[in-house]
Amino acid sequence: MRSRTPKILHPLCGRPMLAYVLDAWDEALAELDGTDAGAPSPVVVYSPATEAIREVVGERGRLALQDVPRGTGDAVRAALEELPRSVEEVLVLSGDVPLVAGEQLVAVVEQRRLDDAAITLASVYAADPAELGRVVRSEFGSVERIVEARDATEEELETNEVNAGVYAFDAAWLRRRIETLTPSPSNGELYLTELVQLAREDGRIVSAVGFDDDGTLDGINDRNQLAQAEWALRVRINEAHMRAGVTMRDPSTVYVDHGVKIATDVVLDPGVILNGSTMIGEGSVIGPDTTIVDSAIGRDCSVRRSVIEGSVVEDGASIGPYSHLRSGSHVGAGAEVGNYAEVKNSRLGARVKQHHMSYLGDAEIGEGTNVGAGTITANWDGGAKNRTRVGRNAFLGVDTMLVAPVDVGDGAMTGAGAVVTKDVPPGKLAVGVPARIRERRAKPDAPTGEASPATTSSS
Repeated sequence: MRSRTPKILHPLCGRPMLAYVLDAWDEALAELDGTDAGAPSPVVVYSPATEAIREVVGERGRLALQDVPRGTGDAVRAALEELPRSVEEVLVLSGDVPLVAGEQLVAVVEQRRLDDAAITLASVYAADPAELGRVVRSEFGSVERIVEARDATEEELETNEVNAGVYAFDAAWLRRRIETLTPSPSNGELYLTELVQLAREDGRIVSAVGFDDDGTLDGINDRNQLAQAEWALRVRINEAHMRAGVTMRDPSTVYVDHGVKIATDVVLDPGVILNGSTMIGEGSVIGPDTTIVDSAIGRDCSVRRSVIEGSVVEDGASIGPYSHLRSGSHVGAGAEVGNYAEVKNSRLGARVKQHHMSYLGDAEIGEGTNVGAGTITANWDGGAKNRTRVGRNAFLGVDTMLVAPVDVGDGAMTGAGAVVTKDVPPGKLAVGVPARIRERRAKPDAPTGEASPATTSSS
């Protein structure tokens, strides 16, 4: 992979590829008969260079340390040391085959039981076997050996059946024979495929379950193959969402991570990216050209050409175009965050309107408040972040600067260009640089007692 990241930790649709292999194991275990009810958790083999694997495995399995990586045979030897002696059957998977399905594993295990075989392996009838190891069968259909392409005869190269790297073993036989593997003359590694020859020498059956070449058993060895696997997985994910009631106008341009939850009647326009633990509520329209990461979007929302990260958007809210909700933001029901508006670690109440090149950072904005074009909360004083609080139904004039910490009361107003450095009491007007507190004036034709804006703003 030419990477500092261990291969099996490279992500596919938001998860390490190893996680998908563990999923396949869980699926297989659920489908197998009751004799597997007490099966031990899977063992994942790692080396000192791949220590990061420990965190991914977590409580899903156990770990076996391969001090010095010496091939697949040595890896299985290390794993066997972590398995109870009572285990009668061993299933071996490759961590870099993330699209393998649980039903394929079940087929291999059940075939081994049916044949009482020492080994049953998965094979693929490859469209282009190229340099892959060939499965050589006897006239009766059992596997005689696995031969590398460079060592195969012309006749053996004519077969397109190749080894897929998935094996079921008779555990007792495997424990005995794993110790007799011989190091490769070229690199000193121990190869699992040598066990096929050893089983035949012992007079034991080696069988194979052949699968079509649909990509599910392809191993990943470089970033080109990683991209191909991600494409295949993304197609699966998108198809599942569409069958569940999600509209995608152009599925080929929609990227949805594995853990994303999308309700019915959601519409995803072209260029949508949904990452992490994102949730989209019923009837919402997302996109075009929108990225949402680890966020919750409510029902009947509209998000257009915007970026939302680690935030919550309540029902009926409208975001965009060209808005940015940064981590810790919360937008209330029916609120509007519009063109080139940015929100960071702030809470906007219901029906707040924030449009036109404004920035609200570390702020609390009361419901019904109008945020004028160019309004900014100056939340950083050079040493700490400070909060701004604006009450309900307030009116912030164009180009207002709120120098935190500062409070603006319910129903208060600011004039255009005001620089507010002191609290504004409820119902009062702040104008000037620095802002001074004034009484709000009523329009000449307004009914008695009804105040009206004394300055310019924008909604």
